[in-house]
Amino acid sequence: MNRCFNPNRVFATSIRRWITISKDVLLNEGIRAREVRLIDQNGEQLGIKSKNEALEIAARVNLDVVLVAPNAKPPVARIMDYGKFKFEQQKKDKEARKNQKIINLKEVRLSPTIEEHDFNTKLRNARKFLEKGDKVKASIRFRGRAITHKEIGQRVLERFAEACKDVSTVETKPKMDGRSMFLMLAPTNEK
Repeated sequence: MNRCFNPNRVFATSIRRWITISKDVLLNEGIRAREVRLIDQNGEQLGIKSKNEALEIAARVNLDVVLVAPNAKPPVARIMDYGKFKFEQQKKDKEARKNQKIINLKEVRLSPTIEEHDFNTKLRNARKFLEKGDKVKASIRFRGRAITHKEIGQRVLERFAEACKDVSTVETKPKMDGRSMFLMLAPTNEK
């Protein structure tokens, strides 16, 4: 079997690798369009140029040609320092993650025949979760024949919501889900 050099095979492999490295951003030789609407590094439009012209212009100023709007007719490309652009994008993403607040969902399980002390303990825990900024799901599991008296469970959940109303708002009113009834409470943002 004669194994000879196939330039098409090498080219296809290198393009595939190039696209993988740049994560859906086409730049320089990875751009497939013949013509692009070119924007220079200062934001000024240079008009519609062929791909080769755009690469030459970018090479003169030692920058990259990055496809910013691939679906436009013709596609829009910008001359920029891609490494610097990527670094600034990562910095913005990191800042956005730092400023966002993650809200967890905590569950408090009650019973239709819960005693006062147990109710107060569960209530204290739920209030602590709500004050930390977490959502609380208060649920009641009906066992055996207790399911025939759903109104008892609903009263317990409404009493629970009433006791938490200064630190929370009711997101979902008490509703049945199989043999369980639940209620969702969201923290009020008064900080």
